[in-house]
Amino acid sequence: MIAVGKVRERYVAEALADFRARLRPYHRFEEVEVRGADGSDAERAMRTEGEAILRHVEPGDHVWLLERTGEQMSSEELARRIERLPHDGIARLTVVVAGTYGASPELLARADLRWSLSRLTLLHEWARMLAVEQLYRAAKIARDEPYHH
Repeated sequence: MIAVGKVRERYVAEALADFRARLRPYHRFEEVEVRGADGSDAERAMRTEGEAILRHVEPGDHVWLLERTGEQMSSEELARRIERLPHDGIARLTVVVAGTYGASPELLARADLRWSLSRLTLLHEWARMLAVEQLYRAAKIARDEPYHH
């Protein structure tokens, strides 16, 4: 996962730590935080953050960008899609959480999937936490283990 900014709210950080720990037995999970840009110019901030994110994306990465206008899917659909990745020759999934002003055109173009958690606008810290929880939930669903009802 590549995300803009550090998690500042303690309760979000604690939830992220919990779901990271739960996810690790199922998938290798790494997080990279890139610095949030100065917000005085939204276009420049998106461009700067997008460039910083793209420096961490490898050519073979399959990129899912969290984007409010992207594709929504159920937890079961998410589980099936993630399980299908290796069969499609994809070795590494990179989930990206852009900053406050959204994703740059270059980042949008690089995304293999624009994934929407909701049509609602979410704080990007919350979106990050929810995405990690959904990755964990998808792993449990894929193994037919209890957690999802």
